[in-house]
Amino acid sequence: MANRIDKAFRKARRENRAAFMPFITAGDPELDATAAIMVEMSRRGADLIELGIPYSDPIADGKTIQASYVRALSRGLRLGQIFDMLRDVRAACDTAILTMVSFSIVLRIGPDAYFERAAAAGADGVIIPDLPADEAGRIARQAGARGLHNVCLVAPTTPPDRMRRIARLSRGFIYYVSTTGTTGARNTLSADLSTHVADLRKVTSKPIAVGFGISNPEHVRAVSGYADGAIVGSAIVRRIHELADLPTPKLAAQIGDMTAAMAQAAQRA
Repeated sequence: MANRIDKAFRKARRENRAAFMPFITAGDPELDATAAIMVEMSRRGADLIELGIPYSDPIADGKTIQASYVRALSRGLRLGQIFDMLRDVRAACDTAILTMVSFSIVLRIGPDAYFERAAAAGADGVIIPDLPADEAGRIARQAGARGLHNVCLVAPTTPPDRMRRIARLSRGFIYYVSTTGTTGARNTLSADLSTHVADLRKVTSKPIAVGFGISNPEHVRAVSGYADGAIVGSAIVRRIHELADLPTPKLAAQIGDMTAAMAQAAQRA
């Protein structure tokens, strides 16, 4: 059976749009809300969903996502609970889901065990932002043996030879980091972002999704003109925190509205 990630990008391409992938932190404000929001995101136009696994020492995440991780962990969140929640979400929707997870967590459990549990819960892929390049080939094979795509990241500072190697190892799509530094909503996109994406296209035919700093429909619309996917994280996580006191159905509906606006902006003219 084809991986849902591949199907999502093929469907977006047929419909002349970029795929939209929102990010959400597992367990912030709590797991029932996470599940409800993910299902609503799927219903309101998300092609893929990136589920952040909270970690006490995140590498690439900015202040907004770091704070959401702290809030989730302070409630005693455990990985097993996240996988149980993901299993419930999978029963309610067929959208592609990837876990964003630190390599430290994968190593602590063991890659085979992590991928086995993630696949059994219904995940389609994994993004490991601090995965050493020398480990990427092995991890891709281990994930692939469970039907998961290991998605690799390319940054503006990635040298051409390394970019070529990462593109070859990445499965499903390539996550292009739009700016150096950590995640976080920004007012403007890099002026040379489209040029960097074009350079990456010279070494791969795989879909390219752009993340880091994409924070509103205007950004999504701009990125959709030259990339295959747009990823929005910190802006959504911040909005969830702002609305955290709402009853879960109302919170999910509000984030659903935000998702719908972003997804609509991914449609090309």
